[in-house]
Amino acid sequence: MARFHLVRVGALSNVGRFASVDATRFPRGSRVIVRTARGLEVGHVLAPPGVESDAQADGSLLRGMTLEDELLDARLGRKRQAAYDACRRRLQELRFDTVLLEVEHLFDGQTLVFYFLGPQPPELQAVTSELAAAYDAEAQIGTFADVLKQGCGPGCGTEEAAGPASGRPGCGSCATGCAVAGLCATNSGARHTS
Repeated sequence: MARFHLVRVGALSNVGRFASVDATRFPRGSRVIVRTARGLEVGHVLAPPGVESDAQADGSLLRGMTLEDELLDARLGRKRQAAYDACRRRLQELRFDTVLLEVEHLFDGQTLVFYFLGPQPPELQAVTSELAAAYDAEAQIGTFADVLKQGCGPGCGTEEAAGPASGRPGCGSCATGCAVAGLCATNSGARHTS
């Protein structure tokens, strides 16, 4: 059995279970570096380790944010904003009906994730690849509408996915229910990948 920190990560505020690699306990509100399935990311501790659990970890909690990490995060934030502005301009030039909601730059500095709402023409992949090359990152496209429809796992927002103690629609794949579980409840049975 392991004890997990509950950590919020990503632009969509996914909550996951993370085990500290050196057994350090981080208090609520700590900014930390975690390794997720997507790579290195900055996270915010929502709860320190509590009750032991047989659940699977969603990743590793590597360390608390250092001064160097904060400086790198600020630099990545500037690049993220520049990529956002460039993408918006490019969408307007091409007269796409797609709305850019957010650009996320992972802490590894290698990955940009673009979140769109609306139709995504095949040419959109070329736009994001062009921007990724300009910002030295691998582009990924995330559709925010899919997240709202699908939640964070099979059956998200349904009675079947509710935690055993909750007694309400919830999520079976994240520790406390996903940020969109309330919306998922109206679209039961759908899911997303993050």
